[in-house]
Amino acid sequence: MIAPKPASRPDKVSLLRYLRLFRADILSAQPARLYRAWMAEFRTPFFRSYLCNDPELIDRVLNERPADFPKSDRVREGLLPLLGRSVFVTNGEEWARQRRIIDPAFAGGRLHQSFPAMLGAAEAARDRMAARAGTVVEVEEETSHAAADVIFRTLFSIPIEHEIASGVFHAFRRYQRAQPLLNLAAFLPLPRWVPRFHRPGIRRAAREIRGLIARLTTGRAAEIAVGTAPDDLATKIMTTVDPETGDRFDASEMVDQVAIFFLAGHETSASALAWALYLLATDSELQARVAAEAREVLSEKPVFADVARLKLTRDVFREVLRLYPPVPMMVREARCPVRFRDRAVPRGAQIVISPWHVHRHERLWDQPDDFNPGRWRSPEGRDSARRAFLPFSSGPRVCPGAGFAMIEGPLLLALLVRDLEFSTEGSPPVPVAHLTVRSQAGILLRVALRQ
Repeated sequence: MIAPKPASRPDKVSLLRYLRLFRADILSAQPARLYRAWMAEFRTPFFRSYLCNDPELIDRVLNERPADFPKSDRVREGLLPLLGRSVFVTNGEEWARQRRIIDPAFAGGRLHQSFPAMLGAAEAARDRMAARAGTVVEVEEETSHAAADVIFRTLFSIPIEHEIASGVFHAFRRYQRAQPLLNLAAFLPLPRWVPRFHRPGIRRAAREIRGLIARLTTGRAAEIAVGTAPDDLATKIMTTVDPETGDRFDASEMVDQVAIFFLAGHETSASALAWALYLLATDSELQARVAAEAREVLSEKPVFADVARLKLTRDVFREVLRLYPPVPMMVREARCPVRFRDRAVPRGAQIVISPWHVHRHERLWDQPDDFNPGRWRSPEGRDSARRAFLPFSSGPRVCPGAGFAMIEGPLLLALLVRDLEFSTEGSPPVPVAHLTVRSQAGILLRVALRQ
């Protein structure tokens, strides 16, 4: 089956037209030739941008010489009101210090301890959707609810129904609808003192989210002080000492980090799970196979080790991450002049790594637009994956929650499909990129109890 894909723009458009298209949707703003190109250059009066699809260039930027290609400040401009100086946007020693504190919370042993909270959120999602059996459901709303529940249960040991958790979730939905992918300052080289003119709705939602998160972190700090804090991810992160400096996160830093955990962990998981359910709904035979695997592997009380046995479900989830990488593009900046494919790249140029194009590249994947989980069991598919699969980035800046996501996603998918049956309703969804790759008008599926 050919997975839905947005139409590409005409090859030649004016700069103004391109900026308007880009601000509306980064995916359909690109020309079709990028699905075959190894590299492309885009010039504006203010900066040069180079899209790199060549696996050797990607490896050079993300793995071999990452210090020469730090994260671009242009990415941070639009997200600044919410994320502050979180690990998602920082560079250099500030970023390294943050990762030294964060990474231990997502080590394998900690994931094992987080599994009961994940399972509780998955069962709650299954029960909510089962209560709507026989109706048409907007699946992105349901998966957003489920992913937010996972975040709050694993981070703060509270379900989504908790007053503060619910407040963050609903404020974030408002933020998501108001936030364009790029702020004006992402295109123009504005000095730091120039106001960024974020939309009022974005500023209000960001302040509300950060205020609610501050209440959670302040409360947790008090519990840690008296020895009553639960042993969850928030406690682990707040009590971890940087082995090089002896520092811990202060209150404002912890708000920044929780904001990105919620944005990255909630948005990416919700996006991938929604597309997975849609694609399975288009293939009843494959959906039945996933359900059969889940019935065989998952007992009434699943355990952490069961997830590793969900081989088909995991292949489905990986194929969805290939077709719909939650973060479609990553932007780095050349710290010094370099040469890419015999082309001079000046200092300060923007280096764009596009999982969206790399994952659908016609010279890297066989039938790249096809939804085909079986490719992950073929030698050709595994070779392509080694060279051209980066849904969580790669190298030192690989997402610290990648392992978390690869437990959460297959578990939620297996539990939902084991007990519920999904079928398509209405027109195929059209992918667009807002904060992550979502559907332009939602994803409608009919839900039934599986017999």
